[in-house]
Amino acid sequence: MRVKLIQPRMLKRPMDTDIKLHMAPPLGLLTVAAVLMPEHTVSVENENIAPVDTTDSPDIVGISVTVDVLPRAAEIARQYRSRGIPVVAGGIHITTAADTVPEDAFDVLCIGAAEGTWRDIMTDLAAGRLQKRYRCKGPLRGEDIASPAYELIAESPYLYCNVVHTSRGCPYRCDFCYNSGSEHQYVNRRIEDVLADIRATGQKHILFIDDNFTGNPAWTREFLQRIRPMGLLWNAAASIDIVRDEELLDLMRDSGCRSLFIGFESIDPHSISSVHKRQNNIEAYEHAVAEIHRRGIMINGSFVFGLDGDTPETFRATLEWIVKNRIETVTSHILTPYPGTVLYERMRTEGRLLTDDLSKYNTAHVIFQPKGMTPEELMQGYLWMYRQIYSLKNIVRRRPQAKHQCMTYWLFNLLYRKYGSFTDRLCRLITYERIGRLAQLLAHYRKSGRKSAAWQADAAAPPVEAEGRRAAPRDLARER
Repeated sequence: MRVKLIQPRMLKRPMDTDIKLHMAPPLGLLTVAAVLMPEHTVSVENENIAPVDTTDSPDIVGISVTVDVLPRAAEIARQYRSRGIPVVAGGIHITTAADTVPEDAFDVLCIGAAEGTWRDIMTDLAAGRLQKRYRCKGPLRGEDIASPAYELIAESPYLYCNVVHTSRGCPYRCDFCYNSGSEHQYVNRRIEDVLADIRATGQKHILFIDDNFTGNPAWTREFLQRIRPMGLLWNAAASIDIVRDEELLDLMRDSGCRSLFIGFESIDPHSISSVHKRQNNIEAYEHAVAEIHRRGIMINGSFVFGLDGDTPETFRATLEWIVKNRIETVTSHILTPYPGTVLYERMRTEGRLLTDDLSKYNTAHVIFQPKGMTPEELMQGYLWMYRQIYSLKNIVRRRPQAKHQCMTYWLFNLLYRKYGSFTDRLCRLITYERIGRLAQLLAHYRKSGRKSAAWQADAAAPPVEAEGRRAAPRDLARER
């Protein structure tokens, strides 16, 4: 059968350019494709890259749904369903909050992992007995997790195609996170499968896109020992409590870690306790930052504004802390109670939700009544933070002390954030993929102007094969 998988277009936040839309391919849909491809013909369309063609006639359509794209997903579904083509909705919002999805929006709701649902969907479609809901049967095991179909990626529209996941979920259950929902679990993949995916990307610089790369320290330690001889450079997301294990932190450095995305969320202990982020010890923040920086690892700090302990003074205090501690890059969010989370239920019970327009649930709108400030103060403070963090003055003040980090730092802060519109126009002329690879090349230059050994290995590496899937061929000489 012919299966079409669709990623609806996301709505940009005020500080985003189209680079955000072209950042990386949708691994979730590529995983669904991998589950189905042995028996079916699968195509993937990403509306962030190009308009979706809704005039074709596949046997079934699958749409990936986050809360903010639900209205657009329902619109796409209507166009197919009006012609008798069944539509399946899956993804994190469906798994977390299926009961909030309008009954008439989709033919099928896919709750849980694709590995435990889509084969049954296709069997029932062939038999003419599609059910309204399919739920993953039992906990997902690491050996059950499918490798994404990397061979389906059209590289030129994406800044980075070197994305790999090592796990599903997170061991923590912070109130505002999707992982606080009842349907979520945390499980690591088989190390051999992850290594195969790394080889399938054909690159030496890897972006691990897990919710928490270090959620199982024993697994992480074994994995890092395996990749240490590979000469990789890599980035990942980790919880701040990683600094309690200095041996593991050293191993991360020695195996090629270049930056970590860390959810600080707030520098106020009352704000942190209001969402039960128990792994964050604010008193140890500065020590943690110093230990990570001492190992030459940059930090992308995530901060959430509008927590119950926040006031208008929170913004300036947070800015001063970020600059003082030289946090290299910053991602800010307005607290957003996603349906299905503990926070959403609490806000709903307290009558604090201000809108049911789900397209605004993207961490860039105030959709609830804050306790310590007005909605207008929260919105203006959020915008002020981005303007201040990425002002030229504060970009200079936050510059890293480690010389090997400087090129990456300037590339991100200037070309992605400060002057992102210019970079986006350049990407459209040259292709996003080439700009991404050029950024990686520049980032790997040493002060002397010579390339690092890791980059030389990357540039010389031929396309590789893994588990029967061939990486897309690259004209490496031309791209260098």
